[in-house]
Amino acid sequence: MTFQFEDFLLDPERRELRQADTLIALEPQVFDLLTYLVRNRERVVTRDNLLDAVWNGRVVSESTLTSRINAARRAVNDNGDEQRLIRTIARKGVRFVGVVTEPAGTAAPAKAGKPSAELALPDRPAIAVLPFTNMSGEAEQDYFSDGISEDIITALSKLRWFFVIARNSSFIYKGRPVHLRQIAEELGVRYVVEGSVRKDGERVRITAQLNDVATGSHLWAERYDRELADVFAVQDEITEAIVAAIEPQLYAAESFRAQRKPPDSMDAWDLVMRALSHYWRVTRQDHVVAQALLEKAIALDPTYGKALGLLGTSYMFTAHMGWMEMATAIPLAERAAHAAIRADDGDAWAHNALGHVDLFARRFDDSLAGFETALRLNPNFAMAQGYYGLALGYCGRWRDADEAARRAIRLSPRDPYAPVYYGIAAYARFLGEDYAEAIRLAQESLRQRSDFVGGHRVLTAAAGMGGHTEIARTALQELRRAQPNVSLAWIAKFMPIKLAADRERYLEGFRRAGLT
Repeated sequence: MTFQFEDFLLDPERRELRQADTLIALEPQVFDLLTYLVRNRERVVTRDNLLDAVWNGRVVSESTLTSRINAARRAVNDNGDEQRLIRTIARKGVRFVGVVTEPAGTAAPAKAGKPSAELALPDRPAIAVLPFTNMSGEAEQDYFSDGISEDIITALSKLRWFFVIARNSSFIYKGRPVHLRQIAEELGVRYVVEGSVRKDGERVRITAQLNDVATGSHLWAERYDRELADVFAVQDEITEAIVAAIEPQLYAAESFRAQRKPPDSMDAWDLVMRALSHYWRVTRQDHVVAQALLEKAIALDPTYGKALGLLGTSYMFTAHMGWMEMATAIPLAERAAHAAIRADDGDAWAHNALGHVDLFARRFDDSLAGFETALRLNPNFAMAQGYYGLALGYCGRWRDADEAARRAIRLSPRDPYAPVYYGIAAYARFLGEDYAEAIRLAQESLRQRSDFVGGHRVLTAAAGMGGHTEIARTALQELRRAQPNVSLAWIAKFMPIKLAADRERYLEGFRRAGLT
């Protein structure tokens, strides 16, 4: 379906905006925002609507939202004064007010023959990975694009909370111009991954896109350019990156779907999906809400391993952030983690939760084993990878910690927890006495999330030890604002630093910054 307004043509399927015969370049978020406004032109769109549709619920600043709206206006020759097409409604939101037509011949192609009965969606996120298109112009390169698709299917299939269509079913659409909605109906899925591969000598370019067919929106898209030194290594790297990026997007999409359901149809799955939508926002209040929703899910299904594991992880994270007393959090989280493992020993979240508990209970070997088990069950679990790095750092293995934290960032660079991973990498570099890099990483963490208390802590200590007096003083002020109860005694008591020398150097950094 395309949309015509004035002399513009908006094509969501091709992701193109044209004015007459001129293609207008748009950033992905700006294109998604414009498309959402045009699709919902009959109503005023609120800020929350835009966050859900374009940013998948991730909290962004008012200036970021305003800049994207202004960019959409510029693309269609509008501005904030004229508001000819995109109008701001005071204290309500924005609305696309231009006259829109949907040209004939743009509807989805009809199915041949008798339409088959629509398959019911399973109770898990259902996804199909289409065979990636070979763009190399050489038929003998089909094996490479097919291999990419198959690797993604295999990797997704290892994540047991997804319902993944088998390769032989999704590959029947290879080379066929079939509309995504038809594919979704025929396979009984909500999500479709599609992409292309162009192999040229020693270079390969892969594009991939995740579509929510029910809403017609694009949840995620990426392009990868790589040197082609080893075909299998390239396949592994790209597959790993795509799966890691898709996973949190699917959580977010499912959670917002659940929020639209009436209360009397909620079940444990819906409650967990709602909880995840708050969990990924990484704020104190959102974690409180997430914990309440998870408790309700567990009341409905006491053997729901994922809910129990997520609850235990949330308790430990809130304590680590200083939002909850550690002495209160540990027994609550430990009880949830052990219940999660009893319910489903194969759930990575359960072992992730127990790894957190054991870390802050100073059972270091058990903590490392817990995170390693979580990563064995789901090698693409960026959060477990990041906190494995934290455990390694607290054990004094700073090189391994640095590698693990950077791996978490690479696995999920758009993860709402990326600031945490940068903070963990910063702490690792602090332990390695590379204070300049520790400061840089901590500042990057705080650039992404200015309220991340871990970033403030590492920045304060690293600047103190590095002799950057002004940075240390300012960082300590921000740390006190984010964590009013912080003190040398609190750090010594609650931060599980295994080696006395590491702990003393960390405390010394805070002393030099002025903490008492």
